[in-house]
Amino acid sequence: MLRTVTATRYVTPLREGGSLPAIIEADDAGLYVVKFRGAGQGAKALIAELISGELARAVGLRVPEVVLVELDAALGRNEPDSEIRELIKASAGLNLALDYLPGSVTFDPLAGPFPEGALASVIVGFDAFITNVDRTPKNPNMLCWHKDLWLIDHGASLYFHHSWEDWETRSQSRFNPIKDHVLLPWASALTTVEARLRAALTREVVERTVAAIPEAWLTGAESPFPTADAHRAAYVTWLLKRLDALPAFLEEAVRARAQLV
Repeated sequence: MLRTVTATRYVTPLREGGSLPAIIEADDAGLYVVKFRGAGQGAKALIAELISGELARAVGLRVPEVVLVELDAALGRNEPDSEIRELIKASAGLNLALDYLPGSVTFDPLAGPFPEGALASVIVGFDAFITNVDRTPKNPNMLCWHKDLWLIDHGASLYFHHSWEDWETRSQSRFNPIKDHVLLPWASALTTVEARLRAALTREVVERTVAAIPEAWLTGAESPFPTADAHRAAYVTWLLKRLDALPAFLEEAVRARAQLV
């Protein structure tokens, strides 16, 4: 079950993010990087963050704590930037955030520290599973913190949900973009990944993760499903079908790596 905190102070925007995330302080005195529901990709990016982050944690990968953030539109009333004021106003209600990791630095594929083959392989395999197109040398979306790799920014994963047409068939995709994964050169143990993903991502884990999606993110004019429960059931189905396709997309990752080394 995800914790819910209430934003008490807007600290600073993180302008390197296309959706203008920000650091906020919450009522538990913690600092969080909040992703706003009112940003360009709306609730779908938050759903992708939630599902991908929590399933990565289930696999044993390091992800900052994911929390739900209750946001009052009045939080931005003293913000001089009109774009930020409008974003906060459009995001009133439940949003999503990741625990802020002070002192962390972006992973540099040229400078390291470089991951061991087993860890790199699990990250590559997991990103192929969630169809994450946004873990490239240009934009690694990983932080080095206390000598460990932490995964962040999964809003571009699960991109099938931006168009639900033929979604069950598309769950079997080999995921060609894996060839651009920043950790592919180090992923020397890809043949061991299938067993780890299958053991960790059981139906129970998948259903529990999807159940944590707030109902408000699943309903409305944009939803292709009649109810939030039907919407959740579709996510569960896609994820389980994606697990069925593990051999195909891991084979694609092995083939892509063979072109590099």
